[in-house]
Amino acid sequence: MFELHHLTAQELWDWIQRGEATALEVTDHYLARIARLDPELGAFVTVTADAARDRAEHLGDRVPTSRPLWGLPSADKDLYDRAGVPTHNGTTSLPARPADADHPLVAALDAAGAVSLGKTASPEFGMSSSSETRFGVTRNPYDTSRAPGGSSSGAAVAVAAGLLPAAVGSDGGGSVRIPAAATGLVGLKPSRGRVPSMPGRSGVGGLSVAGPITRNVADAGMLLDALVSPTGLPEPQPYALVTPDVGEGPFTAAAVRGEGRFVVGLLEGSPWDETVDVVIDPAARAAVETAVRVLGEVGHGVEDVRMPRAPYAAAFRVAWESSAARLPTVPGIDRSELTPLVSWLVDRGRALTGTQVLDAMAALDTFSASLIGAFDRFDAVLTPTLALTPRPLGWYGSDPEEDFRRQCAYSPWTSMANVSGLPAITLPVGVTDEEHPDGAGLPMGVQLIGRPGGERVLLAIGAQLERRLRWQRRHPAGW
Repeated sequence: MFELHHLTAQELWDWIQRGEATALEVTDHYLARIARLDPELGAFVTVTADAARDRAEHLGDRVPTSRPLWGLPSADKDLYDRAGVPTHNGTTSLPARPADADHPLVAALDAAGAVSLGKTASPEFGMSSSSETRFGVTRNPYDTSRAPGGSSSGAAVAVAAGLLPAAVGSDGGGSVRIPAAATGLVGLKPSRGRVPSMPGRSGVGGLSVAGPITRNVADAGMLLDALVSPTGLPEPQPYALVTPDVGEGPFTAAAVRGEGRFVVGLLEGSPWDETVDVVIDPAARAAVETAVRVLGEVGHGVEDVRMPRAPYAAAFRVAWESSAARLPTVPGIDRSELTPLVSWLVDRGRALTGTQVLDAMAALDTFSASLIGAFDRFDAVLTPTLALTPRPLGWYGSDPEEDFRRQCAYSPWTSMANVSGLPAITLPVGVTDEEHPDGAGLPMGVQLIGRPGGERVLLAIGAQLERRLRWQRRHPAGW
């Protein structure tokens, strides 16, 4: 039987525009699914049902075509403030007070016409790819004994399970791509500076950027257009950091047309190989082999490329540790309530000297130049998204150093795109088969890393793969 959540985000927007469904009807449908399915999944930490219905009713039946998300249900990752709603940051170490003002990312989604249904789960301060927090556990809808990855855990689970048509997460080391890959979705990390509401000037190294999590490539283009230009008009740039605009026209158009022939590099190695034992599961290799086969059938050239030999792991670790160093200065924080991982990161970050942090930033700059140089002759570079299948709950353990090591071993190819500022997309090309030790049907993705400002190429290649592999037809139980 057909239901509204079977529509893509684009189709749903079109239905609202043509009057076949109202924003309120759509909102009520998704709220009902959240009430029925989310108690088992844990995608939401807060549901703002009354505010969502008021917003949807206020939007009315008339859809301005300049508002790219008008009437579409959305949610805020629980790291970003929405006025009047508590921001928990995935922690019990802070008092749960309603926020005073909207974060710029939240304001951008509102300007685009989206209807927020609440806050989606994230690990503590977004500093882990675990989905187990002191608020509860967020479970993978393909196998509820397994984790969806993080830190945009709740956003990915909500989209995969049909609790949202699409979502926006944030990605500082893989936090959009990791959970998207583990839940069979498309996840796009834009270039540094591409999204005005998160321009890459905050935090150590400018690692984090907002990006779409969707069921198909065209919806990812649609959400990226909304993030870049929420009102449908050119947005004033309040920051100097603006990515090169490579290509013409909306991102949605590139994602829908799926045109072009490109040269794709197949990466050998990862930046963590010298410090972490990176074991690649056969299912991850099979996903890459599937992508290579289809790329060849489409007519793309695929050539090998080696990981540049430039120091990375130690410098990235300093960047991650130093980003936690200021947490004890947050008003009202209770350090005794921090999780073991974040407490360990705080201690290590506060023990660093300024010179150590500056040296690490210089090393990451050198690495970035080496990586961009090595990848320059390719339109995109292909890697597995994750080295392993979606991890069982509890896999990260309680020892913080081992937790950090396992995060790096699980996703050794994601953080380098944040460090270099390059765009990257994960595509759900396959699933595990019946012979796999972890069982059949677990999602496996591949990652494409593009040139600076090269999101349109990534979307075009993704659309070509999607047409042949038809991953948009795969759904978890309960769909």
